[in-house]
Amino acid sequence: MELIPIELPLDSAKEIYNSENSQLLIKSYEEYYKEIGFTKPWIGYFVVRDSQIVGSCGFKGQPRDGKVEIAYWTFPEFEGQGIATFCCRELISISLKSDPTIEITATTAPEVNASTKILESNGFSFQGIVHDDEIGDAWLWSFNNK
Repeated sequence: MELIPIELPLDSAKEIYNSENSQLLIKSYEEYYKEIGFTKPWIGYFVVRDSQIVGSCGFKGQPRDGKVEIAYWTFPEFEGQGIATFCCRELISISLKSDPTIEITATTAPEVNASTKILESNGFSFQGIVHDDEIGDAWLWSFNNK
């Protein structure tokens, strides 16, 4: 597996982008980059396995106040195959290489689920409940870089 930066514009007619989820992702990032900006490495990434996009991951913008939030999405037909775990590890690595002083965070639905297990297994710890614009009350997680 590898991460490929989502850099726009791109040729969305290429075969690698032909799935419905890939097209949705491209359209989402066209709008999202307008909101958060495009500053490498704090961008989105396609997750590619065997020349096929199987999901995405990225940062929810540039670091602010010494913190950066990560997010990942595995396309439903590829769930349970370690893709989100790979994403989480890779985003941690990108962040630490760029600036090891930045606190890496993530939010999840307020319940034990696959994402909370992925975060815990990658060194994140639960910090409390916060408001998330997309899901309302959410659990906040922070990476322990010690």
